[in-house]
Amino acid sequence: MTHTKPVAIAASRSRNTAAIKIALASLILLFGALFSQMAGARAVPTSFADLAERLSPAVVNISTSQTVKRPDIGPKIPELPQGSPFEEFFKDFFDKRGGQGGPSQRKVQSLGSGFVIDPKGFIVTNNHVIENADEIVVNFANGDSLDAELVGTDPKTDLALLKLTEEPGEPIPFVNFGDSDGARVGDWVIAIGNPFGLGGSVSAGIISARNRNINSGPYDDFLQTDAAINRGNSGGPLFDMAGDVIGVNTAIYSPTGGSVGVGFSVPSNIAMNVIDQLREFGEIRRGWIGVRIREVSEELAEGLDLEKPRGALVEDVTEDGPAAKGGVEIGDVILSFDGKDIEKMRDLPRAVAETPAGDTVRVIVSRKGKTQTLKIAVGLLDADGNAVSDDDEPEEKAVEPSEEILGMTLIAIDRKQREAYDLKPDQEGVIVTDVASTSAAAKKGLRRGDVIVEVAQDAVKTPEEVMTKVRAEKAEGKSSVLLLVSRGGDVRFVALRFADAEAD
Repeated sequence: MTHTKPVAIAASRSRNTAAIKIALASLILLFGALFSQMAGARAVPTSFADLAERLSPAVVNISTSQTVKRPDIGPKIPELPQGSPFEEFFKDFFDKRGGQGGPSQRKVQSLGSGFVIDPKGFIVTNNHVIENADEIVVNFANGDSLDAELVGTDPKTDLALLKLTEEPGEPIPFVNFGDSDGARVGDWVIAIGNPFGLGGSVSAGIISARNRNINSGPYDDFLQTDAAINRGNSGGPLFDMAGDVIGVNTAIYSPTGGSVGVGFSVPSNIAMNVIDQLREFGEIRRGWIGVRIREVSEELAEGLDLEKPRGALVEDVTEDGPAAKGGVEIGDVILSFDGKDIEKMRDLPRAVAETPAGDTVRVIVSRKGKTQTLKIAVGLLDADGNAVSDDDEPEEKAVEPSEEILGMTLIAIDRKQREAYDLKPDQEGVIVTDVASTSAAAKKGLRRGDVIVEVAQDAVKTPEEVMTKVRAEKAEGKSSVLLLVSRGGDVRFVALRFADAEAD
């Protein structure tokens, strides 16, 4: 009698045990991989309570008031016969109301946020929070209210520095600036401030974007966050998870007036430089080199012999300015300034502004496709700036055209044309006497009276030279030609596409 059944059962159990062991091993490997991934990633915070409790005492409410004049729009003292018994009555009545039209002045109050950066009582806020204020009062989380004075302000970055006018009875909590350059899109942040005058409000979110340009000033480089920021949050801090200030809340995008999850903060690395200068000098002292620049587009990049669009294209150089003395020329593309790469045009103003006046820096430029290294002694920014505006279009005169190129009618400059178009004695180039309305030149904004100074970065003096250079660029297989155009002495680069010209 044989016993095959128990043997079969034993074999089946053995196979089941092996299968279970394999399954367990697979689960262990799976959980191990998941644990490794979780360990390498930032953990989602379960609560912001500890941070809020530690940081809130250093965040303050800023209350300001100012006296503004009100137009005299109320009722007037009626004209009465001299010596009338009602004369004194009406005079006393209107004097008590502050004049014939009622009070001629009124107090306007506003609320904002700020934060203490030093136990000596230095406080950071926005310029627009305290602008034109007659009185500034700082309200602390513990109920204390202390007067403050303005140390300095910088409207271009919307930052201001205050200092308490009296010593508080106990040490003041304060917070530190962090490194905003280390902030990454997706990092957790919290905002603490005074939205709608409620005081001590905390909101959380993430960094939604970096390097935002919202066209509020020449040094726009905002951090964008979806942490709720509303009216009254202005001037308050944006904290990272270490409790350091990485931004100063400044603006929101809001069709409704409330938070829609798009707020903007001045990065701490910009704010620190501004605040340090305000604290030391009471004003901002920015570097200046004396150039007018523009963005390098794909069309311009080809004409400038760049592999890709990058840098800041120099369209004008201030005579006897630091850049001119350092050898910078119109048509140069600034690729690096003091060791900082200039990827976009707006990178340059910030790099220059943050450089102390008097420092000599290395500047790398691309000139006609070749890089050169220059040295520039940085100057101090003129308080009036260096903006250049277009002059009025020259009065139209009856002149005889000579050549038509790319939809433009051109003529050389001579004494007669210089007088007719009111050109400066030293103006060189070729005059545009007419522009076809559907041409590529018209689409780029060229008009009668403009002067073409260069074609493909070579100076031109006759329409024939313009034609020769245009044909040469086209023969090389380029899709556009680069022109340097002067209008009333203000020069700019324009790239005209051959395809657009042919289509016209």
